[in-house]
Amino acid sequence: MRVIIKSSYDELSQWAANYVIYRINKYRPTPKNPFVFGLPSGSTPLGMFKYLAQAYKEGKVSFANVVFFGMGEYIGVGAGNPHGFQYYLWDQFLKYVNIKKEHVYFLDGLTTNFAKECENYEKTIKKYGGVDLFIGGVGVDGHIAFNEPYSSLGSHTRAKMLTPSTLRANSRFFDNDVSKVPPTVLTIGIATLMEAKEVIILANGKNKAAAIKNAIEGAITHVWPVSVLQQHPHAIIACDVVATAGLAPETVAYFNEVEKGKF
Repeated sequence: MRVIIKSSYDELSQWAANYVIYRINKYRPTPKNPFVFGLPSGSTPLGMFKYLAQAYKEGKVSFANVVFFGMGEYIGVGAGNPHGFQYYLWDQFLKYVNIKKEHVYFLDGLTTNFAKECENYEKTIKKYGGVDLFIGGVGVDGHIAFNEPYSSLGSHTRAKMLTPSTLRANSRFFDNDVSKVPPTVLTIGIATLMEAKEVIILANGKNKAAAIKNAIEGAITHVWPVSVLQQHPHAIIACDVVATAGLAPETVAYFNEVEKGKF
């Protein structure tokens, strides 16, 4: 596991955007061999989205041959609903770059057959040869995508109920009214995430410190789903320095030292 520690949220966002650009350009995607990118939602990636959109405008990267997969969607929420993740990602990022709509895949929150929808999503990912890079955030309780604590580490795309802490956290997108947050979602599973060729988890703020500590220094456990990244051969946790408040000083010093001179 690599751990990238930046001094501020803005520096973290710049690093994440530059890394995505580097990976896409190094891959040299074509129509027959696209780069497959797993998109995060939430507030953490907003800075990265801003820098990616700016890089596209400046001609530093093209998304014409990039295929996007969203991580999840609220059950009962459709594409046109401003509270949905599909709407959110189009509004905050996708509409600002040269994507092709046929290259964007989201779980359908309005489906009446959850199992079939999730099965088809996994099949579509496999059709493209798997995800090249999944980027996600992490919850204060260590959840990744919508795999809450005690989720199966071997899970694939499925329906899940959200915990009270996640409902409270997401209420900021629903006029701070917890009662308006849909309690169930369709989400990629932990195994779905782990099957990606590379995974980056972004974290900022002191409220993520416990999750980051358990991800890096703790045991692998479904109590803290993010800890499973310790088993991924190409996992990166990128965070601001505030999010490392729970780590031992020697841990922070170690990763700062080994990352000197690296991208």
